[in-house]
Amino acid sequence: MNPYQWVWQYAKHDKSRLVLVVILIIVSALGTIVTPLAGGMIVDQVIIQGHTDRLMPLLIAMIGVTLLRTLVRYTYQVTCEQVAQNVLYDIRHDLFTKLQSLDFHFFNTVRTGDIMARMTGDTDAIRHMLAWVSYNVVECILWFFTAVIVMGVINWRLTLALVVLTPLIAIITMRMSAEAHPLFFEIRQSFARLNDMVEENISGNRVVRAFAREQFEIQKFEQHNADYKKRNMDSAHVSQKYLPPLDFLASMLSVLVLFIGGISVIHGNMSLGQLVTFNGFLWMLNQPMRMSGWLVNDIQRFSAATIKIRSMLGVQSAIKAKPEAAGDRIEGRITFEHVDFAYADAPDVLVLEDINFDVAPGQTLGILGETGSGKSTLMNLITRFYDPTHGRVLIDGRDSRDWPVQALRDQITIVMQDLFLFSDTIADNISYGDHNADLTKIRQMADVARADDFIEAMPDGYDTIVGERGVGLSGGQKQRVSLTRALVKDPRILILDDTTSALDMETEAAIQQRLTTTTANKTVCIIASRISSLRHADQIIVLRHGRIVERGTHDQLLAANGYYAETYRRQVGAVAGNGGELNG
Repeated sequence: MNPYQWVWQYAKHDKSRLVLVVILIIVSALGTIVTPLAGGMIVDQVIIQGHTDRLMPLLIAMIGVTLLRTLVRYTYQVTCEQVAQNVLYDIRHDLFTKLQSLDFHFFNTVRTGDIMARMTGDTDAIRHMLAWVSYNVVECILWFFTAVIVMGVINWRLTLALVVLTPLIAIITMRMSAEAHPLFFEIRQSFARLNDMVEENISGNRVVRAFAREQFEIQKFEQHNADYKKRNMDSAHVSQKYLPPLDFLASMLSVLVLFIGGISVIHGNMSLGQLVTFNGFLWMLNQPMRMSGWLVNDIQRFSAATIKIRSMLGVQSAIKAKPEAAGDRIEGRITFEHVDFAYADAPDVLVLEDINFDVAPGQTLGILGETGSGKSTLMNLITRFYDPTHGRVLIDGRDSRDWPVQALRDQITIVMQDLFLFSDTIADNISYGDHNADLTKIRQMADVARADDFIEAMPDGYDTIVGERGVGLSGGQKQRVSLTRALVKDPRILILDDTTSALDMETEAAIQQRLTTTTANKTVCIIASRISSLRHADQIIVLRHGRIVERGTHDQLLAANGYYAETYRRQVGAVAGNGGELNG
């Protein structure tokens, strides 16, 4: 399917508008015949032959047709813009819907700037094609052939002399198109890289300032900016190479008309009025030739944009969703059977290897391990952000791949290490998973997460708007708001990925105590670096290098005197050394 067929899939819903546009363009093109013909008649009949009574009717006809053409042209320009905006709306809708369906692997490998470039610059190139280039192409074609036909009737020899230049112009235009196409694709790629660098810099502006790396970031930006400039200059050089010859050939038409037409008038083979008429039609040949280069550039820009957008729309998620079914209710049992996992970009490197465990509904699973041991990856398999490379993850004895994705995630909530709050009110952030939650429920869960006090102390309480990504809240406050959000959703399985790492031990202990009561009927998985967060779990597993090396209760693992016991002694010593005591 070529770019035009693909865009037609979106534009055909406005078929009636497009038919109207074509009709109006034809009317406008036919209207262009009147002014040159009337001009020639004024010269021959009014000026030369002295029929002055014909002057006013001819002038009124010229003015009337000009006003009509202005109205008609305005109408189809606005209509083209309406069609373009409708198409743009549908394409953006499809792009955003596609983004919601893609898995973590896509977002791990595709830059944010590239996605934003497709959602903005590439879609605008399509809008420009539909709203401006399309009707200009049709206009130029109609003008050209209308002019050739009418001028051929007036003087076919002179018309033939002018049309001889057309094949040469066509050759130049095609060569320009062939050179411009890859350059416009490179421009889109460079723009995506520039966009990504700026987006990353804005998101990480606090880190940049904390390390006083502003100058380094400016230099990095200049490199991307220079590359983008170079790509555009390469495109400009193609235009510089081909547009002057196109303009020269178009200008030569006027010279030929005056030279050959003047000789014909002198020898009586053509009237002066016919020469004036002929010259009046000249712009209808001249304009398409002049615009052909610019239109080719815009068409190539459109083609490059559609390639980028269609490639994103064609991406398929590795997570194959089952059809949604009513009554898919999770009880909360989690079972791992000989699970191995490797990321798609490193299939030979196992992040998890031969993982086996079973958690009954309502139990709490604790997970301890050093950084990079695969703790978060293991939790991502439960929520089916990834599928295991080998083995099975069972939810209630049913392979997670057989569960409808939406039904599964509706009943599983994970509070991630990478906390994210939307630029919205605190109340709306908390009720994100359950928009029907009232303020009473929100405050009740906020109290469990020890968040109610600090939220109420804020200027507008729960209606306080937090900045982008939660700017304005401390790390501990964001953790508590995120925990509240998870509790308000009331999931069957709750996963806490180092959720209290930014809190002091006293606050953490108070939250753990309240969570025990609130989550009594839920299956809870806790990833933590502090053993105080795990010690009351029904089952604790210790991960090292992607494998389970220890498992049992807190007391059993202490008795085993392994990694868990060693970690416990270090943490007890650290707390004691600070004048505190690990809560028992």
